[in-house]
Amino acid sequence: MDTFFAHETAVIDNGCTIGNGTKIWHFSHIMPNCTIGEQCNIGQNVVVSPNVVLGKNVKVQNNVSIYTGVICEDDVFLGPSMVFTNVINPRSAVIRRDEYLQTIVKKGASIGANATIVCGNNIGEYAFIGAGAVVTKEIKPYALVVGNPSKQIGWISEFGHRLEFNNEGIAVCKESAEKYQLKNNQVSKIS
Repeated sequence: MDTFFAHETAVIDNGCTIGNGTKIWHFSHIMPNCTIGEQCNIGQNVVVSPNVVLGKNVKVQNNVSIYTGVICEDDVFLGPSMVFTNVINPRSAVIRRDEYLQTIVKKGASIGANATIVCGNNIGEYAFIGAGAVVTKEIKPYALVVGNPSKQIGWISEFGHRLEFNNEGIAVCKESAEKYQLKNNQVSKIS
Protein backbone atom coordinates (compact mmCIF):
# COMPACT_ATOMS: atom_id res chain seq x y z
CA MET A 1 0.00 0.00 0.00
CA ASP A 2 1.36 3.42 -1.00
CA THR A 3 2.10 5.78 1.85
CA PHE A 4 2.51 8.74 -0.51
CA PHE A 5 0.19 10.48 -2.96
CA ALA A 6 0.89 10.66 -6.69
CA HIS A 7 -1.50 12.38 -9.09
CA GLU A 8 -2.75 10.06 -11.83
CA THR A 9 -0.73 11.99 -14.46
CA ALA A 10 2.55 11.63 -12.55
CA VAL A 11 5.06 9.04 -13.77
CA ILE A 12 7.13 7.17 -11.20
CA ASP A 13 9.76 4.83 -12.61
CA ASN A 14 10.98 1.60 -11.03
CA GLY A 15 13.43 1.56 -8.17
CA CYS A 16 12.32 4.76 -6.46
CA THR A 17 11.98 5.12 -2.72
CA ILE A 18 9.34 7.65 -1.69
CA GLY A 19 8.69 8.57 1.94
CA ASN A 20 5.47 8.68 3.91
CA GLY A 21 3.24 11.69 3.37
CA THR A 22 4.99 12.87 0.20
CA LYS A 23 2.82 14.38 -2.55
CA ILE A 24 3.69 14.26 -6.25
CA TRP A 25 1.53 16.46 -8.48
CA HIS A 26 0.39 16.75 -12.12
CA PHE A 27 2.68 15.73 -14.99
CA SER A 28 5.77 15.20 -12.83
CA HIS A 29 8.27 12.48 -13.68
CA ILE A 30 10.27 10.70 -11.00
CA MET A 31 12.98 8.77 -12.84
CA PRO A 32 14.63 5.47 -11.76
CA ASN A 33 16.36 4.99 -8.44
CA CYS A 34 15.46 8.32 -6.84
CA THR A 35 15.17 8.66 -3.10
CA ILE A 36 12.55 11.12 -1.88
CA GLY A 37 12.09 11.59 1.86
CA GLU A 38 9.01 11.92 4.01
CA GLN A 39 6.57 14.84 3.79
CA CYS A 40 8.00 16.23 0.53
CA ASN A 41 5.89 18.16 -1.96
CA ILE A 42 6.78 17.74 -5.64
CA GLY A 43 4.88 20.36 -7.66
CA GLN A 44 3.46 20.22 -11.16
CA ASN A 45 5.68 19.45 -14.17
CA VAL A 46 8.78 18.56 -12.13
CA VAL A 47 11.52 16.26 -13.45
CA VAL A 48 13.57 14.34 -10.90
CA SER A 49 16.38 12.59 -12.79
CA PRO A 50 17.85 9.18 -11.93
CA ASN A 51 19.59 8.75 -8.57
CA VAL A 52 18.61 12.17 -7.19
CA VAL A 53 18.27 12.28 -3.39
CA LEU A 54 15.78 14.55 -1.62
CA GLY A 55 15.65 14.61 2.19
CA LYS A 56 12.62 15.10 4.41
CA ASN A 57 10.21 18.01 3.95
CA VAL A 58 11.72 19.21 0.65
CA LYS A 59 9.37 21.58 -1.19
CA VAL A 60 9.78 21.53 -4.98
CA GLN A 61 7.66 24.13 -6.77
CA ASN A 62 6.27 23.84 -10.32
CA ASN A 63 8.49 23.41 -13.41
CA VAL A 64 11.71 22.47 -11.58
CA SER A 65 14.38 20.22 -13.09
CA ILE A 66 16.54 18.30 -10.61
CA TYR A 67 19.30 16.50 -12.49
CA THR A 68 21.43 13.48 -11.61
CA GLY A 69 24.12 14.45 -9.11
CA VAL A 70 21.87 16.66 -6.97
CA ILE A 71 21.37 15.93 -3.28
CA CYS A 72 18.97 18.11 -1.27
CA GLU A 73 19.09 17.69 2.49
CA ASP A 74 16.07 18.13 4.80
CA ASP A 75 13.84 21.23 4.66
CA VAL A 76 15.15 22.55 1.32
CA PHE A 77 12.91 24.87 -0.74
CA LEU A 78 13.24 24.90 -4.55
CA GLY A 79 11.33 27.83 -6.09
CA PRO A 80 9.27 27.78 -9.28
CA SER A 81 11.19 27.06 -12.50
CA MET A 82 14.62 26.99 -10.84
CA VAL A 83 17.08 24.58 -12.41
CA PHE A 84 20.19 22.62 -11.61
CA THR A 85 22.82 21.62 -14.15
CA ASN A 86 25.01 18.53 -13.98
CA VAL A 87 27.61 18.97 -16.73
CA ILE A 88 29.96 21.95 -16.83
CA ASN A 89 30.48 21.98 -20.63
CA PRO A 90 27.48 20.31 -22.32
CA ARG A 91 27.48 19.52 -26.03
CA SER A 92 24.72 17.69 -27.84
CA ALA A 93 27.18 15.52 -29.80
CA VAL A 94 29.40 14.65 -26.83
CA ILE A 95 28.22 12.12 -24.24
CA ARG A 96 29.31 13.22 -20.74
CA ARG A 97 27.27 10.95 -18.44
CA ASP A 98 30.50 9.93 -16.70
CA GLU A 99 31.25 13.59 -15.93
CA TYR A 100 28.15 14.55 -13.93
CA LEU A 101 29.17 16.79 -11.04
CA GLN A 102 27.56 16.52 -7.62
CA THR A 103 25.73 19.49 -6.10
CA ILE A 104 24.65 19.38 -2.46
CA VAL A 105 21.97 21.72 -1.14
CA LYS A 106 22.36 21.69 2.63
CA LYS A 107 19.61 21.62 5.26
CA GLY A 108 17.14 24.49 5.26
CA ALA A 109 18.46 26.30 2.16
CA SER A 110 16.05 28.13 -0.16
CA ILE A 111 16.51 28.69 -3.88
CA GLY A 112 14.30 31.35 -5.49
CA ALA A 113 12.22 31.24 -8.64
CA ASN A 114 14.11 30.96 -11.94
CA ALA A 115 17.51 30.63 -10.24
CA THR A 116 20.15 28.44 -11.86
CA ILE A 117 22.67 26.41 -9.87
CA VAL A 118 25.75 25.58 -11.95
CA CYS A 119 26.82 22.05 -11.04
CA GLY A 120 29.53 21.37 -8.50
CA ASN A 121 28.68 24.43 -6.39
CA ASN A 122 27.25 23.44 -3.02
CA ILE A 123 24.70 25.57 -1.18
CA GLY A 124 25.33 25.97 2.57
CA GLU A 125 22.86 25.40 5.40
CA TYR A 126 20.00 27.94 5.48
CA ALA A 127 21.48 29.94 2.59
CA PHE A 128 19.00 31.97 0.56
CA ILE A 129 19.42 32.23 -3.22
CA GLY A 130 17.38 35.13 -4.65
CA ALA A 131 15.02 34.80 -7.60
CA GLY A 132 16.82 34.67 -10.94
CA ALA A 133 20.28 34.29 -9.41
CA VAL A 134 22.92 32.29 -11.27
CA VAL A 135 25.13 30.46 -8.77
CA THR A 136 28.65 29.90 -10.12
CA LYS A 137 30.53 29.26 -6.85
CA GLU A 138 30.13 27.70 -3.39
CA ILE A 139 27.59 29.43 -1.13
CA LYS A 140 28.30 29.75 2.59
CA PRO A 141 25.83 28.76 5.31
CA TYR A 142 23.32 31.56 6.08
CA ALA A 143 24.47 33.57 3.03
CA LEU A 144 22.02 35.78 1.13
CA VAL A 145 22.96 35.90 -2.57
CA VAL A 146 21.40 37.57 -5.62
CA GLY A 147 22.23 38.42 -9.22
CA ASN A 148 23.94 37.03 -12.31
CA PRO A 149 26.52 35.89 -11.50
CA SER A 150 25.32 35.63 -7.92
CA LYS A 151 26.93 37.81 -5.29
CA GLN A 152 26.56 37.63 -1.54
CA ILE A 153 24.82 40.76 -0.21
CA GLY A 154 24.30 39.74 3.41
CA TRP A 155 23.32 37.03 5.84
CA ILE A 156 19.95 35.48 6.66
CA SER A 157 18.40 33.70 9.64
CA GLU A 158 16.88 30.22 9.69
CA PHE A 159 13.47 31.96 9.59
CA GLY A 160 14.42 33.83 6.41
CA HIS A 161 15.09 37.32 7.80
CA ARG A 162 18.11 39.46 6.96
CA LEU A 163 20.59 39.60 9.84
CA GLU A 164 22.06 42.93 10.99
CA PHE A 165 25.16 42.39 13.10
CA ASN A 166 26.24 44.77 15.89
CA ASN A 167 29.84 45.80 16.68
CA GLU A 168 30.35 42.54 18.60
CA GLY A 169 29.27 40.47 15.59
CA ILE A 170 25.91 39.46 17.09
CA ALA A 171 22.52 39.59 15.32
CA VAL A 172 19.04 38.62 16.47
CA CYS A 173 16.37 37.20 14.15
CA LYS A 174 13.36 39.52 14.34
CA GLU A 175 10.90 36.61 14.18
CA SER A 176 12.46 33.83 16.26
CA ALA A 177 14.68 35.96 18.56
CA GLU A 178 17.47 33.43 17.94
CA LYS A 179 20.99 34.85 18.09
CA TYR A 180 23.69 34.51 15.44
CA GLN A 181 27.38 35.26 15.49
CA LEU A 182 29.50 36.55 12.61
CA LYS A 183 33.15 35.57 13.02
CA ASN A 184 35.84 35.23 10.35
CA ASN A 185 33.22 35.84 7.64
CA GLN A 186 31.17 32.83 8.78
CA VAL A 187 27.79 32.86 10.54
CA SER A 188 26.68 30.38 13.19
CA LYS A 189 23.59 30.22 15.39
CA ILE A 190 24.43 30.67 19.07
CA SER A 191 21.01 30.15 20.66
